[in-house]
Amino acid sequence: MHRLLVVLALCSLFLLSCEQGLVYSEFQSLTDGNWDKGDVKEFRISELDSITTYQMFINVRNDNSYPYSNLFLITAFEYPNGETFIDTLEYEMALPNGEWMGKGYGSIKENKLWYKENINFPVKGVYILRIGHAMRKNGAVDGIIELQGITDVGVEITKR
Repeated sequence: MHRLLVVLALCSLFLLSCEQGLVYSEFQSLTDGNWDKGDVKEFRISELDSITTYQMFINVRNDNSYPYSNLFLITAFEYPNGETFIDTLEYEMALPNGEWMGKGYGSIKENKLWYKENINFPVKGVYILRIGHAMRKNGAVDGIIELQGITDVGVEITKR
């Protein structure tokens, strides 16, 4: 009985220490696994310490119907004072042999993609991160209207 209590206590400490660095996590689901070009996901982030250094990730879940090996995103990161930083990002989603790079069992893979490294939140208030896809076919000017195979988009912030 004593050993069981010790094992349970150690497991609890381990789980707490793993989640200790996580300060924000949110996912938004996409309708029927399709991401419409006009469906820009918005995440409102507040109550972060202005002194602490953080890491920011964009989390994307895809299924086997995702037809590409990469993913282009456009992000707009708005500070509480209105200052906005816009980025166009490219992430690899599959290895050259077609195997998905994300983690997970079955047909859904979760990709934890670097967004901002060693970032501070110096202005008090609500920060807004907007994420939209910017996929298009090679040689095409117009983007893909309905991107198939992306099931969820999320944001994660951890203490450095």
